Amino acid sequence: MSDERSLLLEAVSDVARAAGAVALRHFTSTLTVEQKPDGSPVTIADRTAEHCARDWIGARFPEDGVLGEELGAVRQDARRRWIIDPIDGTKSFVRGVPLWGTLVGVCEDDGVLAGAASFPARDELVCAAVGRGAWWNGARCNVSTVSRIDDATVLTTDQRFSRTPERVDGWRRLAARASLARDWGDCYGYLLVATGRAEVMLDGILADWDTAALFPVIREAGGVFTDCAGRHTPFGRSAVATNAALAADARALLDVPNAGPGA
Repeated sequence: MSDERSLLLEAVSDVARAAGAVALRHFTSTLTVEQKPDGSPVTIADRTAEHCARDWIGARFPEDGVLGEELGAVRQDARRRWIIDPIDGTKSFVRGVPLWGTLVGVCEDDGVLAGAASFPARDELVCAAVGRGAWWNGARCNVSTVSRIDDATVLTTDQRFSRTPERVDGWRRLAARASLARDWGDCYGYLLVATGRAEVMLDGILADWDTAALFPVIREAGGVFTDCAGRHTPFGRSAVATNAALAADARALLDVPNAGPGA
């Protein structure tokens, strides 16, 4: 098992880099932006990057399933599956903002074995596998040890925090107490938490391809990752990622149940 996890750690890193490099070729170019049925944008960059990831996985792990944001699912009954978000932060991407990433997670049953997030426009990559730690540009990374909300940097993708009144109020309480509150959002916020440059990152509405890769990264860096119901899951369709020291206090301000440090 340990050798398998080391292999998967290398694999998710390689495929995230490869697909991210494809997306980068389109970055800052003139793109036709289409609207998907859910209102989110998509471009040729998203689709070509996902094709690259699928081709890479298919050539090396042909029996595994794949789920991607843009191209759907194949081999859904496979024991192991890969979950791809070719460009997390497409709204940033199409505006020339470099805080977007390519996310790849590899899962088995209800757990994520390994995940990687590549940020080609920033030349950063963070990856993790269960029991193998979290790694930022080839070096081990850890969440911060900040233990007071008053000293914390807190982040969210959207200050409306999924637009529900309870969550908006929670974000406002947290932001009012924090040293710094910013919406450096999408996957880049989770990178900042995993590398100790921020303490809290929030998203009220997510899909599995947004969270699968990031769940092991935060946990292996020593942080706590739950959904907005306080469950330790990569598939809760929302996320609260924190360092360990502020896990309880941040969730109390957000009115998110504190389920402890997790397994």
